[in-house]
Amino acid sequence: MKFDRRSFLQLIPGAALTATGVQTSWAAGEPLRVGSILSVTGPAAFLGEDMKAGLQLAVDEINASGGINGRKIAWTFYDAESQTQKALSATRRLISQDKVELIVSGGNMSGIALAMAPMAEAAKIPFISSEGALAIVTPVADRKWVFKSTVDDEDVLERIADYCEKKKIKKVALLADSSGFGQGATTQMKKVGPRRKLDVMYETFGPADTDMMPQLTRIRDSGAEAIICWTVTPAGVIFIKQAQQLGLDKRTLIHSYGFVSAHYMTLAGNAASSILLASLKLPVGDQLPDRDPLKAGILKLFKDYQARFNRPASLYAAESYDAAMLAKEALTKVGGDVSKLPQGLEQVKNFAGKSGVFNFSPERHSGLSKKDIVLVNWKDKRFNLVDYD
Repeated sequence: MKFDRRSFLQLIPGAALTATGVQTSWAAGEPLRVGSILSVTGPAAFLGEDMKAGLQLAVDEINASGGINGRKIAWTFYDAESQTQKALSATRRLISQDKVELIVSGGNMSGIALAMAPMAEAAKIPFISSEGALAIVTPVADRKWVFKSTVDDEDVLERIADYCEKKKIKKVALLADSSGFGQGATTQMKKVGPRRKLDVMYETFGPADTDMMPQLTRIRDSGAEAIICWTVTPAGVIFIKQAQQLGLDKRTLIHSYGFVSAHYMTLAGNAASSILLASLKLPVGDQLPDRDPLKAGILKLFKDYQARFNRPASLYAAESYDAAMLAKEALTKVGGDVSKLPQGLEQVKNFAGKSGVFNFSPERHSGLSKKDIVLVNWKDKRFNLVDYD
């Protein structure tokens, strides 16, 4: 495989990768080899750039504090270009050539992470995904080495159902893209909808689609009171604009947490003011009540991230930052033994990250819950807290 310099981030200075097979014991001071697959080009690039920055910040903080059990991190990064096959080729390289001991982040697309998970599992390499679909970590019996640092799509849908219950909304439409992210939400909504007594209509679209008028017209005519759009691609902007053109902005329009992007809101223009978004708490960290356990940590991340990258932190940076910090927490619990990292993660309780409060167990490999989700809107060129709990 030919090196593409754009898709390789140099290792932390002083770290050297060995060309031999994976070793089970290491001398003190030997670097901990960590690999990441992210998409910093292609349709999911706006997620990948922030996730890469979040990981870089975490790695630098860990190394500046002496590493993990005396081992500094040597970090290898490849760009999946938002393509599953390129991500899988890069994952094989991480495992077979770079000899990584841990993989953090899976392409910032659920479909990519879903494809990577069996490879990590077969190689017995811990994989902490920062992607959303619940299927990445289930069934746990088949995903003993795979964990997740973001909220499950099922929990996000449950949180949206809570909001619908408050507003006495009974009939909803789910407009999900055809990617792994979108179809994962469709699968979970078919469980959540009946459980929450919601009458759900389902529509789908392609991630690269530029016209949703047929789907939105059917939704309008169905009488759906709320419309939930599920995508991370620019097609979500089309949804916002065309929903307004059809007068659907008089109903409740909700985007999923994969679309909480100031860039996308700017592209949507005035139409963005009609949208609610189910989000992790980070974008409204300064508006959280003082009692919230995440507020102080989020404000610190805002400051550190702005100083380092000269731009505001996004929730996607927080997800990858948390993934690295969870690895540190788990490895500390098991004396730095990477082969026991899964057991270490399963012991993590009440860990206040930047995305939420993490609680793992042998039965649950995704650590967040619907309590970590809030509803926000976009007004005055920023996200604002609308519904806290």
